[in-house]
Amino acid sequence: QVQLVESGGGLVQPGGSLRLSCATSRSIFSNYLMGWYRQAPGKQREFVARITTGGGTNYADSVKGRFTISRDNAKTTVYLQMNSLKPEDTAVYYCNSQRLGQGVYWGKGTLVTVSA
Repeated sequence: QVQLVESGGGLVQPGGSLRLSCATSRSIFSNYLMGWYRQAPGKQREFVARITTGGGTNYADSVKGRFTISRDNAKTTVYLQMNSLKPEDTAVYYCNSQRLGQGVYWGKGTLVTVSA
């Protein structure tokens, strides 16, 4: 019954932009750390960005200055605005929700392909 539903993935040209969305429940959104991870073929799943319930953010070095994570409290949705996309950003992007001692949840993922 705990769901993280991602959307917004697709095909985009290098230098383009895309916004991913992750909708979840009020109970999860209000109490869990929310974030985004990604996994490219042949690579380990890696951290991309996270946001706290208070709005504090952290980013992987590879996306700093290009990606922005944000929260919409009314919609209980977290977003990942991706600008200046590069081919190396191509991956399945997963929404993540976690709280120490409580649980870790993952969305099913949404594919982002950056290609000319």
